[in-house]
Amino acid sequence: MTTTRLPIFPLNTVLFPGLVLPLNVFEQRYRALMRDLLEIPEDAPRRFGVVAIRDGREVAPTAAGMPDPTAQAAAGPAAGFGPDPMRAFHTVGCVADATSIRERSGGGEEGDGDGGGDGEDGGTGGGYEVLATGTTRFRLLSVDASGPYLVGEVEELAEDGGEGAGALASGVLRAFRAYQKQLAGARERTLAGGQELPDEPSVVSYLVAAATVLDTPAKQRLLQAPDTATRLAEELRILRRETALIGRLPSVPAADLTRVPTSPN
Repeated sequence: MTTTRLPIFPLNTVLFPGLVLPLNVFEQRYRALMRDLLEIPEDAPRRFGVVAIRDGREVAPTAAGMPDPTAQAAAGPAAGFGPDPMRAFHTVGCVADATSIRERSGGGEEGDGDGGGDGEDGGTGGGYEVLATGTTRFRLLSVDASGPYLVGEVEELAEDGGEGAGALASGVLRAFRAYQKQLAGARERTLAGGQELPDEPSVVSYLVAAATVLDTPAKQRLLQAPDTATRLAEELRILRRETALIGRLPSVPAADLTRVPTSPN
């Protein structure tokens, strides 16, 4: 097993290979990460790992009682993630390549925020606007919190096709178009804004996983599927279920459901 070390950027979302992720970076730990990435030549990959943060239903509390509102907020690379950050994250994530990092002008330094990957900016400006593209899945094996930001030991995961992926991809595309039509209120729409969707099974599986309106645990299950065929089969089941559900809920604001916001850190 070959492993590598990779900076870790936890978020309340799932990144899939081939998908673009805009980030609004303001916390000190992630600003430090962006400064280090900017030291890498532009023609070389500026890689970091995106992992989804487990929600409160998935992480057991470590102590009884409510947090003390007067207590000083924790600081440091693992702030907000508890004594063992590994327990706070899903362990299958996606390598991101920062294709664009633009520094914003601003004033003083802000604090570490809430440590949860999507907190509110508590400072007075500065930070980075980042565009990153998902490339390869990985399994997170351990987390090092000794530096200015979290660094993980990761094992990159190959994408296996699985049996019948091609036929499943065709079925998923048909089901996805029906889902989008239902979601958009009988107006034909496609994932690519009117362009033809790809037919390569693994690409289809990731595009559909990203575009379908699902909660983070459901998207995480799709990301960590053992092979493309398994992911596509699950998507086919989900799309049929969701299309039927939307058909029974005509008042759902489809435009709001399909809007994807920029992810702040």
